[in-house]
Amino acid sequence: MLKEKLRADLSAAMKARDEVRTRTLRMALTAVTNEEVAGKQARELSDDEVVKVLQRESKKRREAAEAFADAGRTEQAEAERAEGVVLDDYLPTQLSDDELAELVRTAIAETGAEGPRAMGQVMKAVTPKVAGRADGKRVSAEVKRQLAG
Repeated sequence: MLKEKLRADLSAAMKARDEVRTRTLRMALTAVTNEEVAGKQARELSDDEVVKVLQRESKKRREAAEAFADAGRTEQAEAERAEGVVLDDYLPTQLSDDELAELVRTAIAETGAEGPRAMGQVMKAVTPKVAGRADGKRVSAEVKRQLAG
């Protein structure tokens, strides 16, 4: 399981005295644990659910780095980016722009969608195929671009 890999890597990072990796993995495991105990009763997360938690945490890091950079706080922005890089090691490989464009093209052909009004229909078809391998913002921008063009 992915959660066990995170724990093992945390131990290795602590032994290697890798502060960034240790801090990031602790944060990730805490987020996973919080997700497990959220709701009416505690449960064990599947690997897919752990990946979703890690994606959410990675997105938080990107947004925080952007906010710190905009505020001129480059040191904090770099720290957030470094944590994001550690989290990315545990996430599925991201789709290239060409691969994403091809998936969207296929979804448009399958659904017979035309024009910007069909965006929801195309997004519904393409989202399961993308499944965590591309940011939702990137996917929607590509769908908009192809439907408009």
